[in-house]
Amino acid sequence: MARRWLDNRCMSSPIRLLAILIGALTLWPALAQNLPPEVDAALARARVPRDAVSLLVMDAEGKLPPRLSHRATVPMSPASVMKLVTTYAALDLLGPAYSWRTPVYVEGSVKNGTLFGNLYIKGQGDPKLVAERLWLLLRRVQGLGIQKIAGDVVLDHSAFEPLDVDPASFDGEPLRPYNVAPDALLLNFKSVVMTFVPDLVANSASVQFEPPLYGVQMQASVPLANGTNGTKGAQGTNGSCGDYRAALKADFSDPARIRFAGSYPASCLEKAWPVAYADPASYNARAVQGLWQQMGGQLGGTVRLGSVPPQALGLPPKFEVASPPLAEVIRDINKYSNNVMAQQLFLTLSLNAQGQGTRAASRDLVQRWWQQRISATDVPTLDNGAGLSREARISAQALARLLQTAYVSPLMPELMSSLPIAGVDGTLKRSQAQSQGRAHLKTGSLRDVVAVAGYVHAASGRRYVLVALINHPNANAARPALEALLDWTVRDNGAHVPD
Repeated sequence: MARRWLDNRCMSSPIRLLAILIGALTLWPALAQNLPPEVDAALARARVPRDAVSLLVMDAEGKLPPRLSHRATVPMSPASVMKLVTTYAALDLLGPAYSWRTPVYVEGSVKNGTLFGNLYIKGQGDPKLVAERLWLLLRRVQGLGIQKIAGDVVLDHSAFEPLDVDPASFDGEPLRPYNVAPDALLLNFKSVVMTFVPDLVANSASVQFEPPLYGVQMQASVPLANGTNGTKGAQGTNGSCGDYRAALKADFSDPARIRFAGSYPASCLEKAWPVAYADPASYNARAVQGLWQQMGGQLGGTVRLGSVPPQALGLPPKFEVASPPLAEVIRDINKYSNNVMAQQLFLTLSLNAQGQGTRAASRDLVQRWWQQRISATDVPTLDNGAGLSREARISAQALARLLQTAYVSPLMPELMSSLPIAGVDGTLKRSQAQSQGRAHLKTGSLRDVVAVAGYVHAASGRRYVLVALINHPNANAARPALEALLDWTVRDNGAHVPD
């Protein structure tokens, strides 16, 4: 609407045009309040009132007044869209090539394949120290000629402040990997990945567990069922897979045992199910010892929590395991909305600045950064940096300013490529919008919250910033309104005030 207002009133005089532009930019929050009809209709079908919605569509370079603005200055709950703040701040403060390094220290001498002393692994916040990279770390230990550790394996996670977090406190789902608390030594997201592989001849599905957890009994197979009706037998794989997780009737209540009372539908073929371990405090020790023994290693002592002794810290580590670069890590964070990785990154900001990662210090650091790099006003209310929060708040206008700042910065390619592509990958792979492949958008979803924010390449060739925040009990039903807004943004006729 603001664009049409300008197009209909532009005169040939450059002074008059400049005056109009200045006036429009000054008054833009009051302009363009009429929503596109298709967006309005979708909100009405979802029974979401306009005053529960904040929308902003504007030129990515900030050269024009907004094409659409509705309640853009109102702070809203952004859900995972808040990850944009964390990831862009990290790119700017740490650099896209930044990587986490996990040092390993050896105390004592090695004789005949035995370490007569302790092995220390010091966590430094690596958000992607997954099972295969833990295996590589332990393989490098064996490469030092160590097959048996006479002492202990000591796991040091003191780089982050202790966080006493109840994994069920947010949404009552303690076994969802996204509810895992951050940890300076975060191993495999403190989760077990169970892979089910059906064997029609044996009429059962084998269960593979990654990583193996020391002291935990893990059921190696489950019977097959046809389709989803629970009937045993394997007469084919043409049935519906359905809710195979419910059919398994898994019991994770006992940290010392994982078992299944149900069956696995033969029609599901191979499936992988990640589950957060029921006792996160003991996960690291169980994972390290379980994997070490699976690799043929022996341990005389135990795997325990502790700190690297001062005398060892004064010496170079035997080796360090480096993470992928930040530019790669933020692709996992944004494309798949990985909450624990986002929190690891958030805490890393203060760890890098002051030697220990704390939420309070990271909040202060990001807010100061925001005031210096983005805007002295519209400072977001941060919590854990991931958006998995009921306290976090940010306005559509603030998000747009961040996206515009990033767009004209050298870091734009890294940030944009980390965002899901509509209808192509990540959390937008199943998008029903007609404009598939034309937008890089971060998504957000909580109970009563849906949101998107990012960049849209319009049919005219112009690049827009799009931000949409919905806070309402019916927010989830309003997703078609967000897709309608995306399609409307793409259908740009190219009419605009000359640059």
